[in-house]
Amino acid sequence: MFCWRFVMVATLGGGRVAGEMLSAQCLCLPVMNVELRHLRALAAIGDEGTLTGAARALHITQPALSRTLAQLEQRLGVPLVERTTRSLRLTGPGERLWESAHRILGQLDDALADAAGQLAPRPLRLAFAWAAVGSHTVPLLRDWRERHPEVPVHIRRADDPAALLRRGEADLVFLRGRPAPDDPHLVHRAVTHERRMAAVPVGHPLADRAEVALADLGAETVALCATAATTSAELWPAGRRPRTVTVPGVDEWLTTIATGAAVGVTAEGTVHQHPHPGVRYLPVRDADPVTVHLAWPARPGHPSTDAFRRHVESHLAESRVVESRVVESRLAESHLAESRLVESRRVVESRLAESNLAESRLAESRLSGSRLAEHGGSARAGR
Repeated sequence: MFCWRFVMVATLGGGRVAGEMLSAQCLCLPVMNVELRHLRALAAIGDEGTLTGAARALHITQPALSRTLAQLEQRLGVPLVERTTRSLRLTGPGERLWESAHRILGQLDDALADAAGQLAPRPLRLAFAWAAVGSHTVPLLRDWRERHPEVPVHIRRADDPAALLRRGEADLVFLRGRPAPDDPHLVHRAVTHERRMAAVPVGHPLADRAEVALADLGAETVALCATAATTSAELWPAGRRPRTVTVPGVDEWLTTIATGAAVGVTAEGTVHQHPHPGVRYLPVRDADPVTVHLAWPARPGHPSTDAFRRHVESHLAESRVVESRVVESRLAESHLAESRLVESRRVVESRLAESNLAESRLAESRLSGSRLAEHGGSARAGR
């Protein structure tokens, strides 16, 4: 761990914090002396959630950590932490500086290690809340591995992937839903769209349908996942919104549905990444699709960030072409099968008509023979 002293320019107006290393000659400027130990202290406090845990992580005493935090707050002139007898949480400025501290410390450590010739190529860090990009995830990453074996990808699931980007703990993330529009630290691009799928327990009256409508779920209790939410009651029209229950994670969401306590609505990626023997997924025909975004820092921290972005866009575009061809092929096969069925019916109807005609002729022949026999019998009786 490097503990070089530096000067940090802090601008708290407008909710932004910027940091840069200045030379000692710049001390005449209106700046605040902030040492790396201050940033490391705040980073640890935000990560651990308690002074005791943060002190343990930094291998210092709790009183020493408290003095460091107080010194940082005094130099900035704003409170960074709210303390009570039972809990501790970061203030708004504290949370923003916590995220910036992670990013600054990570970049500084990389820069110093690089200058010392000790920086080994690091993996590209990819994060997502759940399901990544569904059925495309494994082929996409396998294709990248084959084309770029020198840049391994480490994946990580997180409740808030965008926060990992802001803290410099991820290089790219997949998001279902747009990041905050006023976040200057993130760049994002829509890469694909997913159908919304209903999740119902096996044996449910809707389970045997090919698809459902939102109205079919309106009388049900709908489970909402706190860490992977793409659905809320607002998906339904006002006045026809279902009862909802919020569960903490994907496993709880699936179990709640499988036991029959609720149904759910999710993005199509969940179908591929989280199959469950007790849950049946059905397309929701009248719900808007979910947009999947790829996001990365405005100042990328990994040299392969742009290459991976292009790879994702190219791979998904190729996948859409393949999927379109498969759909067209299946549609053509369906039309061919339907045409063959029509032809088969025509043949059956023709043969049935021929059979009826033959049977009719046979009946007429029998009737004619019977009449001749009757006529012959009458003639013999007359003689």
